[in-house]
Amino acid sequence: MTSLIEAAPRPLKRAGRRAYMRMGVMTAPLRLQPAFLMIGAQRCGTTSLQQYLDAHPLVSSARFTKGTHFFDRDYPRGVDWYRSHFPTSTAQNLRRIQRHGLPMLTGESCSYYIFHPLALERIAETLPRARIIVMLRDPVSRAYSQYNHEVARGFETLSFEEALEREAERLAGEAERMVADPGYDSHSYRHHSYALRGHYVDQLQRLYSLFPEDQVLLLESGRLFADPDTAFGRVLAFLQLPKLHLPGYERCYAYQYPKLDRHVRARLAERFAGPNQLLFDYLDTALDWTRP
Repeated sequence: MTSLIEAAPRPLKRAGRRAYMRMGVMTAPLRLQPAFLMIGAQRCGTTSLQQYLDAHPLVSSARFTKGTHFFDRDYPRGVDWYRSHFPTSTAQNLRRIQRHGLPMLTGESCSYYIFHPLALERIAETLPRARIIVMLRDPVSRAYSQYNHEVARGFETLSFEEALEREAERLAGEAERMVADPGYDSHSYRHHSYALRGHYVDQLQRLYSLFPEDQVLLLESGRLFADPDTAFGRVLAFLQLPKLHLPGYERCYAYQYPKLDRHVRARLAERFAGPNQLLFDYLDTALDWTRP
């Protein structure tokens, strides 16, 4: 059954959201502070995991969207604007606390945070005690999935091979420009970074330089979807939440697109061989990324 909110015209939804955000800024001190962030990587299953978490009675995530984009795109809006996205300690939340004996948790999921050149430092400064969840995926499959995602959204017109060939040209100087001008939002760095996002070790080294290991959970997306109940249990334990077994684990945004040409896959796998080995050495474990 369609809710009244879902059935409302888009302009009315936008007006309602603006009114909610204005009220949210005014009540920012009364709102829950995010206890967890899922920071990426993109196309690794963060939306699915966020949906599983939202089913938990002690989780109440950001309103309207799974991620606020505060730490990458909207940081100049200020912390009160950020807090406005999260729920207040309402009587309903207090009843849940009394029932379960544990506090309500809130958080968000934004898969750009781990890759953005400024986001991790901003998170560490604003939420130094937050628990951080990172999902990793075979970088070949991740890159091709992102490419098809960008094509579907109208942000990519090149073939996959052409996009890979032009990636370095498209991204040249973009990270440096974002650091020099924090108000600059690079279209190419966000939408055309197919291979570079798969260089996970560089991103994880930055992350671990800012957060202790016990505040970070690494989760391989293949394991999440192969055995979602076990993987979800790990996440709940990490967040110190009571166990919950969902009746089903639907996979979000699992698009169907043409199979990647085996020759292109082989060349891309060879391109990632070095970065992957650096990652495996850093983690002291080898991940099974041989699956097609």
